Parts: sequence; C-alpha cells; structure tokens
Amino acid sequence: MMRHRLSGLIGLLYLGITTGFRLRGRYWTWRMETALGSDRSAWPSAAARRRSVLAYGAWARRLRLAARDA
Repeated sequence: MMRHRLSGLIGLLYLGITTGFRLRGRYWTWRMETALGSDRSAWPSAAARRRSVLAYGAWARRLRLAARDA
C-alpha cells in the first residue's frame, strides 16, 4: 500500500513538473472533467478523490517507465 502511494506521489510530481504546476491550466481542468465530470455535486467524497488521484499518479508513472523500457 505504501509503495503504491509513493509511486502515485512520484507520478504526480512528474506530471506537475511537466505541466508547470498549473493546476488550473488546460490539462488539469480537462483531466478533472473527464475523470469526475463537470457537476461537482456528483463528485465522490474527498477521500475517494484523493485515492483516485494517487491511483492515477501511479498509473502515469508505470506508463512512463514502460515507455522508457520499450
């Protein structure tokens, strides 16, 4: 579990660096709308969103590492 969280944080850090940490920028706005929808009242709880964001970061890291190894 801790390894998954660490991988997620590293993946999010890399994404943050590549997007210039513009969390309200075009990429992150698009990402939030496609992942959660535009109706904020229908979003899952904050805890569920945090878990989802970490899972996304871990996935992005695995994808980046796989592309580098290919």
